[in-house]
Amino acid sequence: MKPQNVLILPGWQNSGPDHWQSRWEAAHGYRRVDQHDWLQPRRGDWIARLEEVLFTCDEPAVLVAHSLGCLHTAAWAAHSQNTARVKAALLVAPGDAEREEMRPVLPSWSPIPMHRLPFPSVLVGSRNDPYCSFERVQALAAAWGSRFVDLGEAGHINAESGLGDWPAGHAVLAELMNL
Repeated sequence: MKPQNVLILPGWQNSGPDHWQSRWEAAHGYRRVDQHDWLQPRRGDWIARLEEVLFTCDEPAVLVAHSLGCLHTAAWAAHSQNTARVKAALLVAPGDAEREEMRPVLPSWSPIPMHRLPFPSVLVGSRNDPYCSFERVQALAAAWGSRFVDLGEAGHINAESGLGDWPAGHAVLAELMNL
């Protein structure tokens, strides 16, 4: 699989230089799907942007989503007629946009689509993620038909989690790329 067909989908506020997504992008040549507004994300805008980028891929893409990027993947899959353009998805630490404190910040992201994804996926969750309870992350994995990986107590599985290049996560991505 060509590196430019592995699409990085950061969450709200993007992923900084120490985030494993940014490290993978730099080390492997994966492509970030840039959004027009990282601070006030609108679901429809993000879905349209992903659709646009997928049409530039010369083979089905693998999505690498973190936090709001996971909800982005599910929302795109629920609305797109082009889901065959995605081979698989790695979904890491989905945020719960339906939590009361998140609704004013991410108003267009609720309700979260709870439909089976039309492509293979793995969802990696943490037992102490401040943005999504462990029970909720398991429910999202079940609804989306994702194989669930319990990363233990790893916070939001971001730069603050101290994962560095996160080789174990990249091994899961490699499995998905080779499907």
